[in-house]
Amino acid sequence: MKVDVIIPVYKPGPELLTLLEKLEDQTVNIQNIILMNTEEKYFRRLIPDEAEFKSGHPCVKVYHLAKGEFDHGGTRHAGVLHSDAGVFVAMTQDAMPADRFLIENLVGGLSENVAVAYARQLPAENAGELERITRKFNYPGVSCVKTREDMDTLGIRTFFCSNVCAAYRRKVYDELGGFIRHTIFNEDMIFAAGAVKAGYGIAYQAQAKVIHSHSYTNMQQLRRNFDLGVSQADHPEVFGGIRSESEGKKLVREAWKSLQGRHQLYRFPGFMLQCCYKYTGYLLGKNYRRLPLKIILALTDNKAYWG
Repeated sequence: MKVDVIIPVYKPGPELLTLLEKLEDQTVNIQNIILMNTEEKYFRRLIPDEAEFKSGHPCVKVYHLAKGEFDHGGTRHAGVLHSDAGVFVAMTQDAMPADRFLIENLVGGLSENVAVAYARQLPAENAGELERITRKFNYPGVSCVKTREDMDTLGIRTFFCSNVCAAYRRKVYDELGGFIRHTIFNEDMIFAAGAVKAGYGIAYQAQAKVIHSHSYTNMQQLRRNFDLGVSQADHPEVFGGIRSESEGKKLVREAWKSLQGRHQLYRFPGFMLQCCYKYTGYLLGKNYRRLPLKIILALTDNKAYWG
């Protein structure tokens, strides 16, 4: 089966070249690596001679778009339209394969009743302890397949999926209409929710591993969660009636146990402060229609969405 990889790119650094090398070295042959690059001038700073670059990476296809054209769902869908593969893998430019078996293990989760399989995200070496706890909570070491039968027990986690690294069966993707074309955030979960409601499963492949973590400030966390709240408010057909706050409570309990076991409870107040920023951003986003545009633009990470 043909496999393509689709990566939205913005202001790439040298790590993009490392990512491409690791993808080209996978045990599964990748037909095309499709880069959907926003703002050609930034791409040129890393790769001045695109022709020479392509000669060294013949499977890489580059498509440029203006910043105003970027959309989390629309840009990825445009990348899919450049692919004729039976399976495509959506990735982000800051996700790094942990080994040569990433694509093999990821695609291995796409059984007949599964629409999408997403990878385990491991923290980078320089990640802080609280980020490590969060990654372990969201991406445990045991694989699973989630279906609509799990909605009563898993709630919103039934729909959890991440385009940091996820493989999609193209036939099912087309059948369900693909990624939503215009969204501030969460195009992966919106698609996954539609797939679950249509009777398909969402596979979490713990053996498929990427290195991916962040060191966000509290304000960055607030803005990110504001956009998360907006996406949920904009799509009540997906998120209406399903509460996500309980997942935050579970994470707090997990953080307490983990820090207690490491004799690092002095970190817990900082973790709780971070959670307060996250929850504040989330609540503001869920209720953004009550806010003036000036406040919205101060809180969002995606100003173009409001243009």
